[in-house]
This record gives sequence, C-alpha cells and structure tokens, in this order.
Amino acid sequence: MNFPISNSHAPVDAPTVRIPEAPTVRLPATSGSRRIGELDALRGLALCGILLVNIPPILRLTRTADFAELPVPHAFDLFVQERFFPIFSLLFGVGFGIFLAGAGQRTARPRVVLLRRLLVLAGFGALHQLLQPGEALLPYAIFGLLVLLPMSFLPWWANLPIGAAMITAVLALGSGGIMLVPGLLLAGFGLAQSGVFATLQERGKQIAAAFGISTAASVVFLAMQWPMDLETAWASSVPSAAGLFMAIAYSTGLLLLLRTPARRVLSPVLEPLGKMALTNYVTATLLTIAFGSLLGMYDSAEWGLLFVLAAGITLVQILWSRWWLARFQYGPMEWVWRCATWWSIVPFRKPRPSAR
Repeated sequence: MNFPISNSHAPVDAPTVRIPEAPTVRLPATSGSRRIGELDALRGLALCGILLVNIPPILRLTRTADFAELPVPHAFDLFVQERFFPIFSLLFGVGFGIFLAGAGQRTARPRVVLLRRLLVLAGFGALHQLLQPGEALLPYAIFGLLVLLPMSFLPWWANLPIGAAMITAVLALGSGGIMLVPGLLLAGFGLAQSGVFATLQERGKQIAAAFGISTAASVVFLAMQWPMDLETAWASSVPSAAGLFMAIAYSTGLLLLLRTPARRVLSPVLEPLGKMALTNYVTATLLTIAFGSLLGMYDSAEWGLLFVLAAGITLVQILWSRWWLARFQYGPMEWVWRCATWWSIVPFRKPRPSAR
C-alpha cells in the first residue's frame, strides 16, 4: 500500500522534487469496481433452487412408495433438478473473470492471486464434502485450476465459444451433471471478459429473445423427459439439455422481471442472498442437517416437508443476510476467502457515516 509522505518538516529552501503520478486506470464495470445487482439477484435465485436440490440427498429422502415412484420427485426432476446448478456454475465463472480483471489493477501477477483464491476455495470445498458429499465448491476449484487458469490468457471471443463447444460436446456424448461444469465456468469467464454485464440495462431485447428461445426449447425437452423413468433419464442427455435451457429461461426471466416494478420486491430478497452466496451455500447444509433431523425427515418420503424446510431456511438466510450486510462489507466466509486470497486482513465492518 502507498501511504502519503508528509514533508512539512523539510527546510523552507529545500528543492522541490516532483514525483510523477501513476497513470489513472479506469476499471471495467465488471472488474469489481462496483457490484452488479442483477448478478447478485441471479446468485440468490440459484441458491434457492440449489437448496431444494441438495436437501433430498443430504436427508436421504426416498423416491418410491409401494414400489412406485412418487409424483413429487418426478415433478421435482422436471422443474428443479439440474435447473439451477448451471446458473450457479456460470456465475462462479463470471465471478472469477471479474476477480481477475480487478486483481490486474492491483498486482502485476493477478493469476498468482487467482491461483491462491482457487486453492482456498478447494479447502472450503474439501471441508464441505465432509458434510455433503457431492457438493459443488471442490469441483469448481479443481476445474478452475485445470481450465480457467490456462484459458485466462485467451480473449473473451475465444473463451466464450470454446466454453459453449465444451457444453455441447458433453451433451452430445450423452452425459451431463458435473462434466458440464468446465464449459459453464469457462463460458461465464468469457462473458465477464466481454464486459456484457456492464450494459445489461441496454440489452432488454436480447434478454427477451433469449428468454423466448430458451422457453420454447425447454418445452420441447420437457416433453421428451416427461415419460422417462429414472433409469432411462440417467442414461440420457435429455434431462441435462432440458436443465440447461430451463436455467437460461429462469435466468433471463428474472432479468426481465428486474426491469419492471417487481424489482422493488425481488432485489431486497435475492440480492442479499447472492452477496453472501458462499456463506449461505455452506450454512444451508448445516441448517438442513439440523432441522431435517428435528423434523424426522431422514430416510423418509416427506417430500412435502422438503418445501417447508427449504422455505424456512431461505427465510432465515434472507433475514440474516440483510442484517449482516447492514453492518459488514462481506459475509463471514467471503471475508475469510478475501483475506486468504490477498494474504492480508481486509476491512470488515462498514465505515460509519461521518457526522456533519
């Protein structure tokens, strides 16, 4: 850090030495110079959906009764499963792209800092795996190290199509799930590099077009997935393709709603969740384990209680996030992540407004 040096005690006749000022660098709008509310809202939406997805495996909810599949899990597969993790994965890639752009303004070796950030995330993920095997943070860190760091030397117009090609190849091979993560991370990284999020307010027509196309594609793939049983679905790429298009539809639909008066309701609810995405993602697991046990949901078929539990956890996290962010600049885990990334203690509390 550069501190101002006072020369108030220099002799009066001392020669004046002019030190040339460093050139002013203007940060891109997505480089971390300001938060983008729409991205935080999208993270909040993704967290709500991922919580629904994570509760059944954590509590080992059963899908069948009397050897027949229950209707709620089937509807769950159609509208929730694999519909939100693409949003979360893409936004993690966006976040890494924004971070690297901002780090480039602070240090001559931004990729070293990004490397440290990914390693710290891997540590978080390894610990979280103890509570929730199959969680997302560790794969994000691993694929970030293997894919994002090397590809970060390429421009956005290379990374974005390469990411899209990786996603298409995975779907063409009949797989999905975790293997979609590298392409989603890279596509998000490329979007951040392109600076598209700085002009979201000017892209209403493009967002509406993406919503229309993805909604139509979602209907087609949902119609294909509807008659599939669980075994057939696992062997097909149709559910993953449906999930990808529905993720786009959910995301662009929210972006469109945020352009209407509904923003006054949605933003205060979703943005605090998204600003503390790491903290809320991990604490949701802790709350699920604690309250799932109290409700007697382990190894049960209480799919109705799943939605009650998810709504309760989400409400707690909304209130907690709003209270916390009114007093602190970062969520608890976000602050630890930031300190470990930069290897220094960063300010935590929000500065109090100066009295006039």
